[in-house]
Amino acid sequence: MKIGIVLYPTFGGSGVVATELGKALAKKGHEIHFITYSQPVRLGGFTENVFYHEVSVSDYPLFDFQPYETELASKMVDVAKYEKLDLIHVHYAIPHASAAFMAKQILRTQGIIIPYVTTLHGTDITLVGRDPSFEPVITFCINESDAVTAVSESLKKDTLKHFDVKNEITVVPNFIDLSKKRSDSKINRSLYASENEKIVCHVSNFRKVKRVEDVILVFAETIKTVPSKLLFVGDGPERYSCEQLCRKLGLCEHILFLGKIRDISDVLAISDAFLLPSETESFGLAALEAMAMSVPVISSNSGGIPEVNKQGFSGFLSDVGDVQDMSKNLVYIFSENRLDAFKKNALVQAKAFTIAKVLPMYEDIYTKLVR
Repeated sequence: MKIGIVLYPTFGGSGVVATELGKALAKKGHEIHFITYSQPVRLGGFTENVFYHEVSVSDYPLFDFQPYETELASKMVDVAKYEKLDLIHVHYAIPHASAAFMAKQILRTQGIIIPYVTTLHGTDITLVGRDPSFEPVITFCINESDAVTAVSESLKKDTLKHFDVKNEITVVPNFIDLSKKRSDSKINRSLYASENEKIVCHVSNFRKVKRVEDVILVFAETIKTVPSKLLFVGDGPERYSCEQLCRKLGLCEHILFLGKIRDISDVLAISDAFLLPSETESFGLAALEAMAMSVPVISSNSGGIPEVNKQGFSGFLSDVGDVQDMSKNLVYIFSENRLDAFKKNALVQAKAFTIAKVLPMYEDIYTKLVR
């Protein structure tokens, strides 16, 4: 099957999942065509059956804002027509689903029928999509999609609650590659922490919705009783305020900001716990990536996180903003030799989301559309 995949090529969850999905499909013999404005960060070097088509955006001086959606639709038409695609799978509703609809209509006038699948990942619905100015377009594009998927039951319910959706939404969870092991890490743990110290990790885009300052506050309470180091991976608008908070609390020697890292598995492999206190998460891919490296998760109970992090098994869930409870749970995991059991449980939980279990769900959707 020849499949076009439209995605954001950045470090965000939707781009990571879309890229890994394409690579996994390619391994099974499908021909995959990534369509986006720059090479996806997880694509790496040459991969058999994988092709990349870059969308170049015009800088014509007439435009105050670059017409990316129009350029994307044109590129989708071009790739679908000349590469003879069977279908297009768009990840993230804005602007990919609307561009896919436009491309589909253009192709139809040329006698080419191409179905498109829309996968909803989260902020396209929970944040951006609730803006009244976007609502008519989002609703229309979801309803016009030939198939719609959401990454969690929570996101599906949220979509049905806030949009007048007539189309059926199928829940297909995010997935994880379990081929990497903790022992594969190229990082020397002793560079970051001594033997008697625990390593706590947080990975995000440092936006307000991630409540990154709560990570620091949880850590500040934890370090009072458990010698620890905190590793931040990622970058974004809240990083500066977090650095200021570290200085204010006198924790700079215990907290390291590592910035953006292409492959976070090496950092996770030396970590003992993962903090995810987000205001909202439609799935919690970062938590799943942590559990895949045998790292228990201390998280909020928002959105789709409880579908990933099992209370008292792979970690603990707390109400959003309850820093004291999160700290208490983190100390509990670190105390009385409990950590090894939680690490084993985290990996067991991650195995419920392997690519081998999720990939056939997408293939089934594709097959029904191209019969």
